Amino acid sequence: MSEGMLELPQPAHWSPLRVVIAKPGLDGHDRGAKVIARALRDAGHQVVYTGLHRTPRQVVATVISENASLLGLSILSGAHLTIVDEVVRLLDEHYLDHVRLLVGGIIPVRDTRELLASGVDALYTSGTPVTEVVEAVNQYAAEG
Repeated sequence: MSEGMLELPQPAHWSPLRVVIAKPGLDGHDRGAKVIARALRDAGHQVVYTGLHRTPRQVVATVISENASLLGLSILSGAHLTIVDEVVRLLDEHYLDHVRLLVGGIIPVRDTRELLASGVDALYTSGTPVTEVVEAVNQYAAEG
């Protein structure tokens, strides 16, 4: 194990997921997304990071082309409701309801219920330990 890698137990019957980590919208701060992408890769998952300033259509196209089973959106711009609505619509349009959707970033408490009701599987706000995200993704992997 290389220096700085997270050592987390993997659940029984675990197999790695194909994961897309995306930075949709105009937000230019991607350190958190890169940290999560690296941690998931270190945990054994196959991770594609889309880079900055992607549209919801580009994000979903990447999910399709990579045959991903999990999509992580990092949104710090305050446009989370609009972006998530469009991503969920596009996932539904392409019959990708099996794709787990995680959203991280600056999410006001008042918006969490709406995001979860729209189809987001989990929300992670600033300050969430990276290990918490990795453990959740590992659990998704164990569930199939």
